[in-house]
Amino acid sequence: MFNDEQLERYSRQLMVNEVDLAGQEALSAARVLIIGCGGLASPAALYLAGAGVGELVLADDDVVELSNLHRQVAFRGGQRNQPKAQALRDQLQQLNPDVDLRACVVRVDADWLDREVAAATLVLDCSDNFATRQAVNRACVAHRVPLVSGAAIRMDGQLASFDLRLPDSACYACVYGDGEEGDLACNQAGIVGPVVGVIGTLQALAAMQLLMGQTLPQRLQLFEGRSLSWRDIAIRRDPGCPVCGAPHST
Repeated sequence: MFNDEQLERYSRQLMVNEVDLAGQEALSAARVLIIGCGGLASPAALYLAGAGVGELVLADDDVVELSNLHRQVAFRGGQRNQPKAQALRDQLQQLNPDVDLRACVVRVDADWLDREVAAATLVLDCSDNFATRQAVNRACVAHRVPLVSGAAIRMDGQLASFDLRLPDSACYACVYGDGEEGDLACNQAGIVGPVVGVIGTLQALAAMQLLMGQTLPQRLQLFEGRSLSWRDIAIRRDPGCPVCGAPHST
């Protein structure tokens, strides 16, 4: 299935037992949808493209600004004012031309997500607002598509994976509720670049494991950058969840 150049490109990860040829084939067959092309998506997309994921669909309606460059490290200064989805696509193409890349300059909504999530193997939520996260979660629940969610602000980060192919999997709303209030943007609170790098890199690793058929524990991982420490919180499906729980009787 792989030519000699591809076998050489992926040779180091092919040596890892958890990957091997079967895992590499699973990555190559996957279509990953990345929502948001900023600080979290920069390392996540670079590592997924480098690893040989077959197709990456990149969605964002924003453009590259000077204030992005300290943390959105996939971009270069010459790409300022370009749409982020297209700028990220161009960088990934140079890294691995074998990956199919599609840039969507769009503010995602329920209809768009319904179409794109249905066609995806896995979704990475790299967005920066609760409304988008809730909409992404609803689409992933509806289509039973695994979701890897990340967030970061100041020197703190959060990571959670929801393998919605499994009947007992929690969803994003089980953990956070289904509200859309409480957003705090980086331009209001600030962000240290390596914090989003840590979370985005782990999003890529979690995605690869799920794509290769591995099972991840249901937990919310909290990163505290000041002390370089982690705290894990076990999560479970909420039967009363308004998104994935049993329907309420009327």
